[in-house]
Amino acid sequence: MSENHHFLVQQVGQGDKQALAALYRAYERPVYRFIVSRLNDPHEAADILHEVFMDIWRVAASFEGRSQVRTWIFGIAYRKVIDAHRKRARVTVTDEVPETGDVAEAADAGFAAKQEAEHLRYCMGTLSDEHRSAVSLAFYEDMTCAEIAQIAGVPEGTIKSRLHHAKKLLLHCLSGRIRGRALA
Repeated sequence: MSENHHFLVQQVGQGDKQALAALYRAYERPVYRFIVSRLNDPHEAADILHEVFMDIWRVAASFEGRSQVRTWIFGIAYRKVIDAHRKRARVTVTDEVPETGDVAEAADAGFAAKQEAEHLRYCMGTLSDEHRSAVSLAFYEDMTCAEIAQIAGVPEGTIKSRLHHAKKLLLHCLSGRIRGRALA
């Protein structure tokens, strides 16, 4: 599959719009998930996704194949997200845990699961951009530390350290919720 994607990038570099459409179909969802997880704004994420594929169209001819196509595409998305954060003047957008519904609804297991998911999103929002990116790529996109390091342009050890610290921070945030629930 990876060789096929390398071929598609070569075809895009020669102006093949069908090859770009095939790459888009292959990467649209995971790249969009990554972008929206970093920005928490579906509309801005859609705009950035479009910019990522416009960049692929413009620079595909210069792709040398020194990395996997997936790593290259996520690298473009990573840099676009960083640029978006800079444009926002580093205003951090985090999910707020919404107020709970009535008592009957709170008893529903589905509602409890939704609250847990929202709290996890909240805890992810408390992480720094670097930690959140490392976690998103490692656990949601199933990338290796080496791939993430290549995308972020840092040593692999730095990614391992970011993941270690991010896990500790998430555990602390999530365990605070568990302790708070036990006291209630």
